[in-house]
Amino acid sequence: MFILAEFKDVVRTPPSSFNSTLQSSVSDYLNGKLANKVLYNVGLCISLFDIQELDNSFIFPGDGAAHTKVVFRYVVFRPAIDEVIVGKIRSSSKDGIHVTLGFFDDIFIPPENLQNPSRFCEREQVWIWEYDVDGDKHDLFMDPGVKIRFRVTAETFVETSPVLNPEAKEAIPAEPLTEEPKIPYSITATINEPGLGLLSWWS
Repeated sequence: MFILAEFKDVVRTPPSSFNSTLQSSVSDYLNGKLANKVLYNVGLCISLFDIQELDNSFIFPGDGAAHTKVVFRYVVFRPAIDEVIVGKIRSSSKDGIHVTLGFFDDIFIPPENLQNPSRFCEREQVWIWEYDVDGDKHDLFMDPGVKIRFRVTAETFVETSPVLNPEAKEAIPAEPLTEEPKIPYSITATINEPGLGLLSWWS
């Protein structure tokens, strides 16, 4: 579910941070820059793991800050395809079930990936698995807030950064402002397999 991603960057530490060690200043900068941010085709950055290389620092004319080349590793959330994870149901709609891990909310289970047969209850706004045992049917509700075990089937990255207009030479939004904001990183999952779904079903 979590991986280590290696990066290189040039970190600018202002004079106000010179009272701290260089490693501490660089760590604060990297966590402030990357924590809880999605990097395209990398994943959701969680926290700095370690600093592997600190090059010599340079101070340029007209700038009192120190500029340091850094090689570091960052903890990134990016589950593997087919990995099984436990989360909680955040909400449901006709389109499917939204699941949260607490720190990551963009997990979606479409109707075709639910236990079969399932139906959506408009009044309760929940999905129901119509469980059949020798002709005896039971409605198993998938209520918000309950723990659910799912398998990752796909991931989607969307570029949301502004793009440069070569004619105007200025940044413009990647999508028209009238459209809904794009989700930079999302996961599609399934529970349509034995052992998957609400934990209470298999206790």
